[in-house]
Amino acid sequence: MRPTRAAVILFCAGAPLSLVLVLIEGTLWPLGFGYLGLAVFLTGLDGLRAMPARRLGIDVTPPPVLHIGDSGELSVSLSATGRRAASAIEVACDVDESLAVPPVQAAAFDPGGEARIEIPLTPRRRGTARVERLWLRWRGPLGLMQRERIETVGADIPVIPDIGAVRQGAIRFTSRDALFGFKPQSQQGEGSEFEALRDYVPGLDHRSIDWKHSARHRTLVCKEFRVERNHQIVLAFDTGQLMIEPLGGIPRLDHAINAGLRLGHLCLRGGDRIGVFGFDSQVRQRIEPMAGIQSFPRLQLACAGLEYRHEETNFTLGLAELLGRLNRRSLVILQTEFIDTVTAELMVENLERLAARHLIVFVTLTDPGIDATIDAAPATVTDMTRAVMAEDIMRERLIVFERLRRLGIQCLDAPGETIGADLINRYLAIKRKELI
Repeated sequence: MRPTRAAVILFCAGAPLSLVLVLIEGTLWPLGFGYLGLAVFLTGLDGLRAMPARRLGIDVTPPPVLHIGDSGELSVSLSATGRRAASAIEVACDVDESLAVPPVQAAAFDPGGEARIEIPLTPRRRGTARVERLWLRWRGPLGLMQRERIETVGADIPVIPDIGAVRQGAIRFTSRDALFGFKPQSQQGEGSEFEALRDYVPGLDHRSIDWKHSARHRTLVCKEFRVERNHQIVLAFDTGQLMIEPLGGIPRLDHAINAGLRLGHLCLRGGDRIGVFGFDSQVRQRIEPMAGIQSFPRLQLACAGLEYRHEETNFTLGLAELLGRLNRRSLVILQTEFIDTVTAELMVENLERLAARHLIVFVTLTDPGIDATIDAAPATVTDMTRAVMAEDIMRERLIVFERLRRLGIQCLDAPGETIGADLINRYLAIKRKELI
């Protein structure tokens, strides 16, 4: 139990009040002591009237799982017994470094002496997050004294990649872009694999008419095509130290995993095969391409097993291992990061060998801090120096991207908020053009 700010102000106001009384009339000085006595009496009475900690019931329900990039809620149910129930209560949550520090939550007790508080939990990285304890604070009826209670929680919550957008069907495609949806696509040029014959109706492309079968059936029929399936897709993740850097509070690696899972769900539904390859100083994860939407939990588990590594990425070892294991032409989605043209030299050389046999999409994340530094108006010499350095970094990145494009590698540099949708759009464009 401790006094509140209101109690401190109440006591501090006694000194100037006593001084004013003495200046007005010297015989009024006993009133100052009377004021202090009244303040002590009110503070003590408020402390006695404050709800005892033993009368507060607490029930904590942690979320079963958290998704990186999303928030969960820690549910706290409070119940106050007895006549001296508090009118309101504040709750602070003590968490480990895997979670962002949640704000202090406050709630008022209803007439039945119950209150419910939802504490937001925002994970910073995958793994296991821990909620250590709760700090509860409430005041007496006069607001002069407050009581505190510490409730140990000790709850471990697994943090896994975010697949909420996939489960909720947040990503929608039009019928023209849904190349392998629930109904066959018959647009001319949308595929080269024969699907079926259908009667010709006005409005269809005349080039789709099959004259041989039309003569046999004595009516005009045309061919329907669909995009080829059973392509092999490999999600290659760089798990080195550069991928640990947070963007928007989430490590680059987790942005890459979330985007890869969305793409993987789409590929599996469309009949393609998809595998996972993770590497840094050595190969960390290797899952052979699998097919069927029933394989998505296995894909999710493989991506969740990609750990953060404070090691420099060895592109020579990783890409050589990947090249040796691919026995057919594949689409390789490489999600990585680099600093400048010097550190990217070995990466470009090894990607050139891989691009000779496979189609590569080189994916990086745009750093909003660099763009903001370049666009900001410099106010000091330091700001000007930072803008020049940021401009040099951006220019060297563009040089690397241009070198990769000349090797036939498709480059995608997008913000973390849109990388998933941008990667899917690039995949759909590749399917339409039949580049695999």
